[in-house]
Amino acid sequence: MKKMKFLSLMSAALMAGTMTLSSCSKEETETPVDTDKSVVTVSGTLTGNVTWSSDTIYKLQGYVRVGEDLTAGGAPTKTGTLTIQPGTVIIGDRASKGTLIVQRGSKIYAEGTAAKPIVFTSERGVGLRAPGDWGGVVICGKATNNLPGGTGELEGGYGAFHGGTNDDDTSGVLKFIRIEFAGIAINPNQEVNSLTLGSVGRGTVVENIQCSFGGDDAFEWFGGTVNCKNLIAYRCQDDDLDVDNGFRGNVQFVVSIKDPNIADQSGSNGFEVDNDGTGSSNTPVTAPTFSNVSLFGPKGNREVNISLQYQNAMQLRRNSKIKIHNAFVTGYPNGIFIDGSTTQANATAGDLVIKNTVLAGVENWGGNGFGSAGTVFVNATVGIDSSVSPWIGKQHATNPRGAAFLPTSGFDTQTWFNTAGFGNSFVSKYQDAGVSASSFDFAALSLLPNAGSSLLSGASFTGLTGFESVAFKGAFGATDWTSGWAEWNPSVKVY
Repeated sequence: MKKMKFLSLMSAALMAGTMTLSSCSKEETETPVDTDKSVVTVSGTLTGNVTWSSDTIYKLQGYVRVGEDLTAGGAPTKTGTLTIQPGTVIIGDRASKGTLIVQRGSKIYAEGTAAKPIVFTSERGVGLRAPGDWGGVVICGKATNNLPGGTGELEGGYGAFHGGTNDDDTSGVLKFIRIEFAGIAINPNQEVNSLTLGSVGRGTVVENIQCSFGGDDAFEWFGGTVNCKNLIAYRCQDDDLDVDNGFRGNVQFVVSIKDPNIADQSGSNGFEVDNDGTGSSNTPVTAPTFSNVSLFGPKGNREVNISLQYQNAMQLRRNSKIKIHNAFVTGYPNGIFIDGSTTQANATAGDLVIKNTVLAGVENWGGNGFGSAGTVFVNATVGIDSSVSPWIGKQHATNPRGAAFLPTSGFDTQTWFNTAGFGNSFVSKYQDAGVSASSFDFAALSLLPNAGSSLLSGASFTGLTGFESVAFKGAFGATDWTSGWAEWNPSVKVY
């Protein structure tokens, strides 16, 4: 093994801009990194033009901010532009929960490639990495949201101010990036997610991003208008697509893959969508449009034991008006939950939309392909009702309850979903849609629909603007856009 090299403060000064750097001790760098590379600890505020190069590994210590922004209502006091070269590895300090925050008015240009993605990951060694090892990546913009006064601080109170009046605002470019083992709780129900986008404007490019093993949500949008494309949420703990505070961007080609054993005490969903935390009528209303989404829940077959914290593929609530088109959904205890009278009224009025979407059950798991309270967990090897051979489902007696369409008072979700002209369909098991069990196999993951799958045709983009028109429903057609840059086993990856 070659000896670790360290970047001195003198050589670090060759990088443009102002940043706080320190060399790392040997103890600090017992990390899963390429030992031919220098490791630089970065802390404090970056201003001016700063470049991180692929021949160096950067360690985030505490809250590392690009630019300075001190109050919600005021203007940024200092700005910075951080450029990250393709193939660069950034690790988060575990003790201080290192987090990268791009403040309003500042920019990040992190343009990886399929061959050389940019990786944000844990500082820990192979086999030791875990969700929540570090903070995550936070981008704050100056687009509109529905917070009182139009600006605010992201949940947790860590100085990430966002919001303004410019929906065309740009925070830079994020392309071909992996974010692994991030996500921390600051206060109860207030977290830093793997990728947090606060009031980010549509001038920002967000494409080909994988969030893996996050300790909270994979992606969360708080207001803003940014458009996103080719997103992967992989085995994250809480919600994969969390939408709040008036987000109104277009998001296309998304795959969400859950782990049976990794879920959050608050209840884990595919989508969790709110207008705001109280379900107010504040404008702009949360009304993004998602197309070509595949949600693979934790239940690949009835024999798999899943966490009782799993809830809904889609929990659409609190007066939101999301539009979801051309999606494929399977493997959750509950399918679609349109939660609350105001949200149900939005669905009835045609403001909340699900169209050309396939909802699929799991074979022999509950009477309708979804886990139900009457489905019990039986294991003959431990002597529980050994006359039943040998596994039958997993009980969800309380929360989640188990239904393709979660019953609600005064609103029939199933009838609404099956409205003529919506183009939606329900199949009792995902195999009937031409999806194989390998979509749940972490050891040999294969996400493309089988040849002849009904998902390969029938998508509709009528009335949609700003989307790539494709024939297929769900995230994938005949081409795997994750190939070459995604990583499905980051716990053993050596960087």
